Amino acid sequence: MTLVIRDPRELFAYTERARHGGARIGFVPTMGALHDGHLALVDEATRRGATQRIVSIFVNPLQFGPSEDFSRYPRTFDDDLARCRARDVDVVYAPTPETVYPPGFQTHVAVERVTARWEGAFRPDHFRGVTTVVTKLLLAVGPCVAVFGRKDYQQWRTLDQLVHDLGLPVDIVGMATVREPDGLALSSRNRYLDAERRVRALAIANGLRAAHDAYAAGERSPRVLSGLVQSAVRAEFDRVDYIEAVDPQTLEPLSEPQDDLLILVAAHLGNTRLIDNLRLGHDARP
Repeated sequence: MTLVIRDPRELFAYTERARHGGARIGFVPTMGALHDGHLALVDEATRRGATQRIVSIFVNPLQFGPSEDFSRYPRTFDDDLARCRARDVDVVYAPTPETVYPPGFQTHVAVERVTARWEGAFRPDHFRGVTTVVTKLLLAVGPCVAVFGRKDYQQWRTLDQLVHDLGLPVDIVGMATVREPDGLALSSRNRYLDAERRVRALAIANGLRAAHDAYAAGERSPRVLSGLVQSAVRAEFDRVDYIEAVDPQTLEPLSEPQDDLLILVAAHLGNTRLIDNLRLGHDARP
């Protein structure tokens, strides 16, 4: 039976009792609208030794800009809870905005250099909202293994830096992107796509696949590899925010060939913004 907890003090008391009883806590933070990618993170926590699995569901207002989709972001709590119960999740932590950000709230957590470009440039204050809420969630859960998907690679890299810099008692895990059979990265925002745009969205996976194949054939030029993705995406998407080959650790753009490189993508189909990435030499072919 999956327990629903809404108060952070109650959650911390629960996890403390579990830890004192010898449990290892696995934590998967989400904004709900759960799909198989989220559930794969729960499975990864189990593989990492978690005996108590906690999923948080909280649509975080601080990480949405004024013109973004906070009001229409899918909220499917009953379905999410059913999915968690089917996966034997022990606790769903579902606080209210007033619980997370009580009246007079004025404290924020910021990670600097790794957030400066890409999503940080196109979505001002987005990462400050992410790092603030995740810090609060991790404090409510306590020592744990926390599993994040690498589809939001810059977010994962930012949170990895956060845990390292603050010395939080958390084993942070980044799990490879989970995809549909045709290569489209699983995302809660995919449900915004109609049938025609769902087909056009495959241009990202097709471009990343072309870059993967070129890399496997020996290509190492960041310009050439990112160019393959750009050609595919620009042919189908309405607007591109960025397509860039970057260093996987610093996220700085690359000008010289190197064996380990990451391609980041953010582009729009109508009002739907999709992001994706591929770490060449590490990630599987999309």
